[in-house]
Amino acid sequence: MTRGPTLLSLARAAVHESLEGPRVQVPEEAWLGELGACFVTLKKDGELRGCIGSMEAHRPLSEDVIQNARSAAHRDPRFSPLRRNELDTVRFEVSLLSPLEPMDVENEQQALTRLRPGTDGVLLQWGGRRGVFIPKVWEMLPTPAEFLANLRRKAGLPWKEWLPGTRLWRFTAQDWAEPDLLN
Repeated sequence: MTRGPTLLSLARAAVHESLEGPRVQVPEEAWLGELGACFVTLKKDGELRGCIGSMEAHRPLSEDVIQNARSAAHRDPRFSPLRRNELDTVRFEVSLLSPLEPMDVENEQQALTRLRPGTDGVLLQWGGRRGVFIPKVWEMLPTPAEFLANLRRKAGLPWKEWLPGTRLWRFTAQDWAEPDLLN
């Protein structure tokens, strides 16, 4: 099995187990035991239903996928916990993240010119506030200005204003998604 289908299957199995399904069987693949960081996204009828992830590799990739899938299904504060009867109606996506790379920017204009639309995911931090968008968010926010404004909003910061001391990190991601569900 290739990486994408393996990760998607593992994410779905983890949520299924959390809803009293069979125990998750982790494939015996060496790469699943390496440290890795991922985001797991659940979509229902094409709309976001949950998304949780890790920004930095701090545990084996298989464990990161399992824990983030369960958290996306049951602990995303934007949504009620996934119910057993919804499992067959959600579509899983897994994004495997590269390591974070600091962006040396002093102002918004520098950030706007250095962002790579469709490629970069971004972690924004100001003081104790943080927000992150994975690269797939460019599909909904295609311009750097929209992307950064909404990322500031997500972090709980003024969306129209770049605050001095704002720090950015970029990363890329490999994305896999289950096929669209047939209704």
